[in-house]
This record gives sequence, C-alpha cells and structure tokens, in this order.
Amino acid sequence: MIRKNARIISEVKDDTLLAAIVGEIDHHGAFALRDELDDAMISARPKLVELDLSNVDFMDSSGLGVIMGRKSTADRIGAAFKLINPTTRVARIIELAGLGKVVTIEYRTTRKGTEDEK
Repeated sequence: MIRKNARIISEVKDDTLLAAIVGEIDHHGAFALRDELDDAMISARPKLVELDLSNVDFMDSSGLGVIMGRKSTADRIGAAFKLINPTTRVARIIELAGLGKVVTIEYRTTRKGTEDEK
C-alpha cells in the first residue's frame, strides 16, 4: 500500500494551474503525487504551471524527482513551469541539487520557516 504523506490543492485560473502541495514529499507518497499532478496538468492544458511549495514540511530526493518530472510534463504540453515559495529547507535542497538553474523559483510572500530551519 502506498502511503500518502501529502495532498494537493489545485485550481485553474486564467490559463494557470496552481497546485499547492501540503505535507511531506518522500518516496512513500511521490508516486501518488506524480500521478495526481500529471493528471491535473494534462486535463487542464494550462499555459503556466505553478507548484506552490510553501506548505511542504519535508522533501527528500523523491521530491526532486517529482519537481523535475512535472517540469518535463509541463514542457511536453507547452506550459511554462515555476516553483512558488519553497520553504527554507526545501529551497536549500533545490539549490544543492542545482535545480534552481533549470526551474524558475518565485517568492511572492514571506517564506515560511523558523530560525531552526536555517
């Protein structure tokens, strides 16, 4: 049985799919997240996909795979792709992996996090 540690809240508005992930992105739930995000992207066919990471508590290398795979799906359907408001921990993982060079990261509000995350 695949354990789901995260949920997705998504909406389409003005040719933009905003998908907010809430919870943890780890190897236990990555498969379900990939499927749900791909289904939303393929059915909506947006011009822009925004993946909101402001409520992701934890992410391991499986989360990096989820991000890169969804960027690939966005490229395939002709949509731009960006990450919105990753938490301090998640942003650090993204930067250490070098994904900041291939994926746009946008901060719209104060980043979630506490001093112990730094």
